[in-house]
Amino acid sequence: MKVLLFGGSGRSGACAAAEVRGRGWELLAPAHAECDLEQPDAVADFVLAHPADIVVNCAAVSGLEACADDPLRAHRINAMSPAAMALACRHTGARFIHLSTDYVLDGRKPGFKAEDAHCRPEGWYAQSKHEGEMEVLDALPSAVVARVSWICGNPQRPAFVEQTLSKALNGQPLAAIADKFSMPTDACDIARAVLQLAATDYRGVIHVCSGNGEDEPLSWWDCAQLALQEAVRLGALPSLPDITRQKLAEASFFREPRPRHTAMDNARLRALGITMPSAAQTIQTAAKRFLG
Repeated sequence: MKVLLFGGSGRSGACAAAEVRGRGWELLAPAHAECDLEQPDAVADFVLAHPADIVVNCAAVSGLEACADDPLRAHRINAMSPAAMALACRHTGARFIHLSTDYVLDGRKPGFKAEDAHCRPEGWYAQSKHEGEMEVLDALPSAVVARVSWICGNPQRPAFVEQTLSKALNGQPLAAIADKFSMPTDACDIARAVLQLAATDYRGVIHVCSGNGEDEPLSWWDCAQLALQEAVRLGALPSLPDITRQKLAEASFFREPRPRHTAMDNARLRALGITMPSAAQTIQTAAKRFLG
């Protein structure tokens, strides 16, 4: 089995690369110098020149402020290049899986969102990712668009969970937003689920996130609390430090809007036999991995 992986050095991509190698499959993960994702035509040519059984796109401009600062670059990398990959896969016959985000969803109402829930992308990042979803499925209806959320679990690419633990270990004051909710997802679980999806005949959008059908959405404050509790349990911290609760509306350090309620229902994924840990288990695993 040969896998062509874009974004292989990122938070989820690095775990996908490790998962492919762990299965003994052939992996091609081009660096920027080999394939410039700002050039959709060059991306399509690369896919055509390197036929693979599976093509996975983990690449993105994921920083919301970075997308706002250069929306044309975000458009090219988050929408046009994935579309070029999909169209090339249409010619090669490769199975194509493209990673998207929960931020495309309408975040005004609480509760879990299924794949057919209303989308209301706010800001350049969410808009470019939503455009990417539509462009990919228009170019290749058999493609899989895997929406992921709040990726953690890769110590080499620290996310909110790891950053919180690092601050706590260094004795720094802690604060977290308590009124924004989603489902944290381990990058290693995403990698495993993506390759399992490649072996199915599923097509279209699917939610790849933590959740066993029984837990509830978490806030960033909840995630921080769970991570610190695990650090105490493992003996990395002597006691549980205080975490100041913040409100999203008061987060003046964000220049771009963030949706408040984007927790995704992964029932469709579970129906395919692809299980995911609970949100709390995801945080505990990420914390344990970071703390070594």
